[in-house]
Amino acid sequence: MAYSAKDMNDTIVALATPPGIGAIGVIRLSGQDAIRICNRFFFGKNLEEQDSHTIHLGTIRDEKNIILDEVLVSLFVAPKSYTKENVVEISCHGSNYILQSIIQLFLRNGARTAQRGEFTMRAFLNGQLDLSQAEAVADLIASDSEKSHELALKQMRGGFSQEIAKLRQELIDFASLIELELDFGEEDVEFANRDKLRALVEQIRGLLQRLIESFTLGNVLKNGVQTVIAGRPNAGKSTLLIALLNEERAIVSDIAGTTRDTIEESLNINGVLFRLVDTAGIREAQDTIEAIGVEKTMEKIGQSSLLVYVFDAVQTPPDEVKKDLESLYQENLHTIVVANKADLKGAIDFNDYAHQNLQENNFIILSAKQQTNIAGLKKELFAAVTDAKVSGDNTIITNTRHLEALQKSHESLSDVLKGMDMQVTSDFIAMDIRRALAFLGEITGEISTDDLLGNIFGRFCIGK
Repeated sequence: MAYSAKDMNDTIVALATPPGIGAIGVIRLSGQDAIRICNRFFFGKNLEEQDSHTIHLGTIRDEKNIILDEVLVSLFVAPKSYTKENVVEISCHGSNYILQSIIQLFLRNGARTAQRGEFTMRAFLNGQLDLSQAEAVADLIASDSEKSHELALKQMRGGFSQEIAKLRQELIDFASLIELELDFGEEDVEFANRDKLRALVEQIRGLLQRLIESFTLGNVLKNGVQTVIAGRPNAGKSTLLIALLNEERAIVSDIAGTTRDTIEESLNINGVLFRLVDTAGIREAQDTIEAIGVEKTMEKIGQSSLLVYVFDAVQTPPDEVKKDLESLYQENLHTIVVANKADLKGAIDFNDYAHQNLQENNFIILSAKQQTNIAGLKKELFAAVTDAKVSGDNTIITNTRHLEALQKSHESLSDVLKGMDMQVTSDFIAMDIRRALAFLGEITGEISTDDLLGNIFGRFCIGK
């Protein structure tokens, strides 16, 4: 998807609310002629004479003076609008017939259908938003938990952009001195203090590294935490899933191997979304179907960042638990061990189950059937993800494109330090600094391509 200067001169129209029958639907127009086109078919006040940010009651009539609907028209006069263009939003009844009749009326009379994300694209191109803020708009629309909403809103308000802009400006100030040295190359002068340059580059690399490391947390807060519930047959995995969800979503039976496929549900804990996967019991399969289920269990564990290993505290001795933990261990897979059916057993001592892959705070004793200490498990699930790393003062990145740009910028700055150690000439140092600046500029859109913009805004809905 690419845009030309001609496209930007068009007036665009689209449905801004989800398609389907509803009480109200909103049609949005943006462009130089948006108010004029709407005013031609609006019977109420003369919209071209009204102030920005006002709402007007009237009717929309077609070319034959047939009333299509009674509507409310909201006016946003340039540059005081989302796109910095004239914007009109028409609130009408949510009948598909009414909505399409009004849209088709405008299409016949000077407007064209908006492309995916074109309203936000115009906001970016007209300087209302930078590129990372524009991407946050899509994240905000897609957010399905408190934390993902919080992160998207903070980025849309420019928190991340401001941090990147500050880093870029500091680099630009030094880069300009390096470039000045190139102009006086024959005189062998240094305008940029190399010690200060090194200190600055190391400081910026440290900040970039913090942002890069925040992606692990940011990604799970944005997309949810893939969490597998695994263990031997009849350990109580499905009962635990029911207890966590407080709903009967899984088949519970005393027959070993009942769960033969994965069951996936979502659980929201303190604003963080956990995508729970109840899996087939881990054992030597008794038939082909069960074998497929066990294989899927291991596959899901490999795809997850959090494992809840459940064992029957009555039937499974500590050495068998340790054996399971050995077989399930994977690097970077956080494991919580749940001793289930505690109501049927006496005292349970962590020391009996102590293992190199297990910490005491990740050992939870509960009864899924009696729903005792389910709150303790939820608390540990939340702590496993956030671990006090969520702070209103910390910038957390959630976008893979931003991560890649930060990594490349960090690598370029490493090359600057290597070049200084090797005492390379200023032109090579300047080249590496320019590369770092370019990658940082890609994040906010100071440096962009049509392909990049098309890929980003192509993920938006039509009316945004």
